[in-house]
Amino acid sequence: MISILEATETNAMIENENLDVRTITMGISLLDCASEDLGLFCRNIYDKITKKARDLVKTGKEIEADFGIPIVNKRISVTPVSLAGSAACRSPEDFVKVAQTLDRAAGEVGINFLGGYSALVSKGMTDSEVNLIRSIPEALSSTEKLCSSVNVGSTKTGINMDAVALMGHIIRRTAEVTSDRDCMGCAKLVVFCNAPDDNPFMAGAFHGVTEPDTVIHVGVSGPGVVKHALESVRGADFETLCETIKKTAFKVSRVGQLVAKEASRRLNVPFGIIDLSLAPTPAVGDSVADILKEIGLEEAGAPGTTAALALLNDQVKKGGVMASSYVGGLSGAFIPVSEDQGMIRAAEKGALTLEKLEAMTCVCSVGLDMIAIPGDTTEESIAGILADEMAIGMVNQKTTAVRLIPAIGKQVGDRVTFGGLLGSAPVMPVNTFSCEPFIRRGGRIPAPIHSFKN
Repeated sequence: MISILEATETNAMIENENLDVRTITMGISLLDCASEDLGLFCRNIYDKITKKARDLVKTGKEIEADFGIPIVNKRISVTPVSLAGSAACRSPEDFVKVAQTLDRAAGEVGINFLGGYSALVSKGMTDSEVNLIRSIPEALSSTEKLCSSVNVGSTKTGINMDAVALMGHIIRRTAEVTSDRDCMGCAKLVVFCNAPDDNPFMAGAFHGVTEPDTVIHVGVSGPGVVKHALESVRGADFETLCETIKKTAFKVSRVGQLVAKEASRRLNVPFGIIDLSLAPTPAVGDSVADILKEIGLEEAGAPGTTAALALLNDQVKKGGVMASSYVGGLSGAFIPVSEDQGMIRAAEKGALTLEKLEAMTCVCSVGLDMIAIPGDTTEESIAGILADEMAIGMVNQKTTAVRLIPAIGKQVGDRVTFGGLLGSAPVMPVNTFSCEPFIRRGGRIPAPIHSFKN
């Protein structure tokens, strides 16, 4: 039972503090669509998605109207296409046709994004997975709503350095073929270590093979709510600070729980997880960097930033776990540079560097996210950045990810602009010393000793 006080608090969070349900994501299995005939496979995909998700957007809008809770995105995640399409797709060109089919289905049901154009290659790559990965530049340049992800490492298997080197090439090529749109394709491509099966957030969402045929996941955001709460305890000790974050995260998670249960009931689809992630937007007052400032830093990137982010991430998770028995996905704090006006400000001032962001990813929920780098950055340097971030995830038994935008034709101080939730980003400097011999070794970095737990 929700009390009048709780209802009033929630209304204030929505009206004044940028609280929203960032996404309702419907996961859909494509395994039963499989066929050796490419045309039939594409028809099966289109028919299943348009049937299962036909009421997703309408239901989301009805819940918004009935409860007064903004639901920013309605999305779909599908089984990693390299798995579902292994029988039908024998070349990169075949996978592009599947990508375009997925994009048509997404347009038909009216969603914002569709994720799952993905490959899971942490230990090795099949021909199907290589073909999908090689198709990514054309797939993302010829579609609007499609998102792609590749998992190249895990704590249990180590890091597939052949896949890392390949992704260095693919990221740069994707930037080149979408350079007329400020390299927009790279904003829809993420490289993972320890990718979760139930992540509702793009660009990394896919429908894991352990999931049911269809499922509803909800991602909740609220950096502005947390910042506002911390303003009331400015100067207080760490115990008070932590309790305030935890209680606020609990309240935000309960909003997500309400929406998830209602969406599940109305769509007659099982409820999966709540992902409570402080996902910022370019809007003023909706910034993780501003939370860090409220904790006591002059700017994000100042000494103490990693400790402050660790504190924030932990308390958000604790509050979320108390609010719902089914917290999953990523959950915690995102630090995408282009999507957070406070991070943009810190990067432009020089307070925030690529190296400091990498240190922060040791304790945050994701990784190096939405970072624009000079357009002449080599494939090997891109792969080296990927390898560094994958190592952080592997050794620390956590999810890490990289979404880099090599800004073709641009240098440090220039800017890329995507609009909407993706925002804009200043081009940040990259260490120019070479790592090419390291990347060209090939093979696999073994899993750490603590991965052996059988």
